[in-house]
Amino acid sequence: MSPPAPGKRCVVAYATRARQYLWSVELPLQASIADALAAARAAAGPAAAIPWDSAPVGIFGEPRARTDSCADGDRIELYRPLRRDPRERRRERVQRERRSGKS
Repeated sequence: MSPPAPGKRCVVAYATRARQYLWSVELPLQASIADALAAARAAAGPAAAIPWDSAPVGIFGEPRARTDSCADGDRIELYRPLRRDPRERRRERVQRERRSGKS
């Protein structure tokens, strides 16, 4: 029996409010984030409405470029846009509280 071909395994993740999608992909050692996304896209098939080409990406919560390489065991994440800026929501909440007399 021959030894396994050198490579790495990564997980590609995307979440909506209703569901989390996870795809385990096996990649060559020199693979980039874009390669991992392509492998996950092929595994997902046409059923999933995932913004493969437009969503920002990152590894374990850190934004990255699609051309960056990934390491064995990385969790590559596709980020969906926020509905509203959290800072703006907080400003509005503080203004409402000040108007109503709350601290």
